[in-house]
Amino acid sequence: MARKKGKSLKLLKGEKMMYFVIALLIALIPTVNVFTSAALTKSNIAIEQLKRNIEVQNDENESLEMQIDELASLENIQEVAQNYGLSFDNTNILIIK
Repeated sequence: MARKKGKSLKLLKGEKMMYFVIALLIALIPTVNVFTSAALTKSNIAIEQLKRNIEVQNDENESLEMQIDELASLENIQEVAQNYGLSFDNTNILIIK
């Protein structure tokens, strides 16, 4: 069939909807990708900050454990006992960790 000049091709409702959905996807996919990447970057920054906080806390815990060991040493206990005029009895000492 030959088409007459002056008549335009009419699109069906389904075709219009399909073209609209395709155009919408073409516009939304890059936008969603950018927002997703930004959210992922923000999450990674938060994770790295938490890792640094954990490392700092672990270092502080190790330092405190060393202080506990130092204070619980036999020499320190004997020195404190002598400073307060107490006698040293090894059976009465409990070390709690």
